[in-house]
Amino acid sequence: MLIVQKFGGTSVGDLERIQNVANRVSATKKAGNDVVVVVSAMSGETNKLVAYAEHFSQNPSRPEMDMLLSSGERVTAALLAIALKEMGHDSVAMSGRKAGIVTDSHHTKARIEEIDPTAMNEAIKEGKIIVVAGFQGVNENGDVTTLGRGGSDLSAVAVAGAINADLCEIYTDVTGIFTTDPRIESKAKKIDKISYEEMLEMASLGAKVLQNRSVEMAKKLNVNLVTRSSFCDEEGTLITKEENIMEKPLVSGIALDKNQARISLIGVSDRPGIASEIFNKLAKAEVNVDMIVQNRGHGGTTNIDFTVAKGDLNDAKDVVKEFIKEGDLQDDVYNEKICKVSVVGVGMKSHAGVAAKAFSTMAENNININMISTSEIKVSMVIEEKYAELAVRSLHDAYELDK
Repeated sequence: MLIVQKFGGTSVGDLERIQNVANRVSATKKAGNDVVVVVSAMSGETNKLVAYAEHFSQNPSRPEMDMLLSSGERVTAALLAIALKEMGHDSVAMSGRKAGIVTDSHHTKARIEEIDPTAMNEAIKEGKIIVVAGFQGVNENGDVTTLGRGGSDLSAVAVAGAINADLCEIYTDVTGIFTTDPRIESKAKKIDKISYEEMLEMASLGAKVLQNRSVEMAKKLNVNLVTRSSFCDEEGTLITKEENIMEKPLVSGIALDKNQARISLIGVSDRPGIASEIFNKLAKAEVNVDMIVQNRGHGGTTNIDFTVAKGDLNDAKDVVKEFIKEGDLQDDVYNEKICKVSVVGVGMKSHAGVAAKAFSTMAENNININMISTSEIKVSMVIEEKYAELAVRSLHDAYELDK
């Protein structure tokens, strides 16, 4: 098999852990597999480099930041290749440039445009273990770029797609994807297999194991993705096409997102196009809007409620102020003490009553639902934050996810 293995910052956090990674990679190679490894910077390294830059400037140049931050992953890649060579393996470290990763020119949050796998394919033919510095590439001018949050996972998935790998393993400090957060519900169980669609929902709804950019790319490139722990040999969770999962559960998991704020626009002018104007201005301010509910107000006005990430709240407030100043709405109310709890599962497509059970479970626990959003495989509810953990445990129990 041709396997891509990605190791995050905690997995390569110090020299001892890099040696542990080398042992794991060596075992995979000795089992008869070809291996390409993608690594993050050692944990804490990126923050240290950012602090160095901020010593000189509170607003450092983005191209220079990319040059600076990309060095962390190259250090890890070189150290791991050195360790593997010392163990008797023919190994080569590659920067994003050497691995052929070409991105656009959005410095510090670039998107991968293509990968030329020529150098990697040659090294694989020669039997070498390749260690790629994740999180980085180069633009068409040859300038170093970085991929932003979750960039090393993205590098690994893109590399796996480019070299037609049989499997892409993402190693973290957890053993896989769980039916809900085990810190909230001790009866949470690890999921053996989950579809790309379900994982996208879980990732966007607060599951922190994988970011949805990586899952989206895996789905697009048809890469079988496994997330597992680098600190034990326990089997992880396979993320794959829905048709590769024989027994599709009705509900796969309960997700919780506390990074939510609710905005209520009261007395909005009831005229054609006002909603379009409001949400277009929010989009231009790069405010990502989640749920939206509109209802009739009084005296020829309407009320609009929507949710945004807490980090976008101040930008959203600035946009709303403009509409108040122009007389297009009467008042605005903000609530940061909310959360979103969601029921996710591909089995919902073919079964009735999933949403009804979620709503009745909330009612039985005297939890008021403020907003509702549904899709083919998801039911999301906005509730008061103080009920977050009760809601998660109650829903987990209602759908018998511990069995």
